[in-house]
Amino acid sequence: MNKTVTSKEAILAASRKLVMEKGLPAVNMRSVASVCGVAVGSVYNYFPSKSELLTATVEEVWKEIFHMPERSVEFSGFADCVAWLFERIREGSRKYPGFFTLHSMSFAAGNREQGQKMMEHYFDHMKSGLLHVLECDQNVKPGVFNEILTPESFVDMVFFNVTSSLLEERGDCRPLLELIKRVLYEL
Repeated sequence: MNKTVTSKEAILAASRKLVMEKGLPAVNMRSVASVCGVAVGSVYNYFPSKSELLTATVEEVWKEIFHMPERSVEFSGFADCVAWLFERIREGSRKYPGFFTLHSMSFAAGNREQGQKMMEHYFDHMKSGLLHVLECDQNVKPGVFNEILTPESFVDMVFFNVTSSLLEERGDCRPLLELIKRVLYEL
């Protein structure tokens, strides 16, 4: 066993590799140390508990899957952005099988509050990005939004539909995209 100290980044890379190959339940101090080729104590130097290691691992996977491009101009419009998001989810589901359902279950046993806060943080980040793209979409027909159907409530509904697809493993977002186009654009 290599006793040399490793980096936090190497530990998280090993954790992501375990999630890809064996699923989230395979991530623990011993398995990560084994993949890194270091003593278990080296992992504890960076993550004092399994719960903290899991939280950081899940955060890294969320970052990889849901990171939006910095420039929303890459999207031709809101519907294009939603299609991109849906495709990212599908790619993430293929790369990290079972991650989305196991993520919530793993935090039920560990630090549920911390896991919930992290998930809310990433969801808020994504909704903020979607709202920005919607507000910049020059093709949205006038008068679509009012005091009842606001851009924020529209983004919430769309995001709810997209995230529910995580759990239901729906592979087709065309009905949602069609609905978005009918609401937002002149057809």
